[in-house]
Amino acid sequence: MPSKTLITTSSFDAGNGAAIKLIEDGDLEYILNPFRRKLDETELIALLEQHKPEFLIAGTETISRKTLEISKLYLKIISRCGVGMDNVDLKAANELGIKVFNTPDAPTQAVAELTIGVMLDLLRNISKSDRGVRTGDFAKSMGALLSGKTVGIIGCGRIGSAVAKLVKSFGAIAIGYDKYLKTHIDITLLSFDELLARSDIISLHIPYSEEDRHIINASAIVKMKRGAILLNISRGGLVDEDALHHALISGAISSAGIDCFEGEPYSGKLTALENVVLTPHIGSYATEARLKQEIDSVKNILDNI
Repeated sequence: MPSKTLITTSSFDAGNGAAIKLIEDGDLEYILNPFRRKLDETELIALLEQHKPEFLIAGTETISRKTLEISKLYLKIISRCGVGMDNVDLKAANELGIKVFNTPDAPTQAVAELTIGVMLDLLRNISKSDRGVRTGDFAKSMGALLSGKTVGIIGCGRIGSAVAKLVKSFGAIAIGYDKYLKTHIDITLLSFDELLARSDIISLHIPYSEEDRHIINASAIVKMKRGAILLNISRGGLVDEDALHHALISGAISSAGIDCFEGEPYSGKLTALENVVLTPHIGSYATEARLKQEIDSVKNILDNI
């Protein structure tokens, strides 16, 4: 009987077939997420208990110690379809002998390009202008160039490094903060407070952890240049959304681009503001990147059976 693989990431293999074919060629039985959205813990546990898979290709749903304890008798490998593994209790998985892998290279360019896209949108008021034209308002809104701006990158790993290269190609200056690095070939590393004070644009590219929860909060915003731009194309929970809302209203921050929220789907008070660009956690949602992520997530399993 083929080993079972539960696939919980919500849009897996939508329309391309390559990753599913790889599973089938590996003589694995697969079960897709029946809800086609992010699962809550109860739904995940129910699916695990129903199918008792040896392998799990996971999305961004929380995989807690409780979930791992329940599935420890049959679950052998978790392959995270994406970079971040902050949604998985890695300590518990290690203690229970469950191997955990991710796909660190696949989403890099997609997330970096979305970051630049949102950055340019905010600088040139593209979405705001589009909304105006659609409602009969043809007033022109003066924008600004990325060239010459100082872009502060918080988290200088794969994605942060890719963002640095892209902004420098526009003639911007890349500075960064990374608690794990002392030097970087493309980024001038500074302390966190120095980065806040010097950046015209701040872009977050770190995984979520309790230590970094609300790393951008009211205290951090006070240290930023007045009128700076903030982007979070990384993980929900890194930005205090109430503090951000206040800063956007007061002008302490001129505009923001947010792709990740503390609670998703998001319907909070940021949706009422004109000076934000909000996207529904689409950082890796480029066809090429998504396909590579899914194939790599399957290979993680096949290479470790």
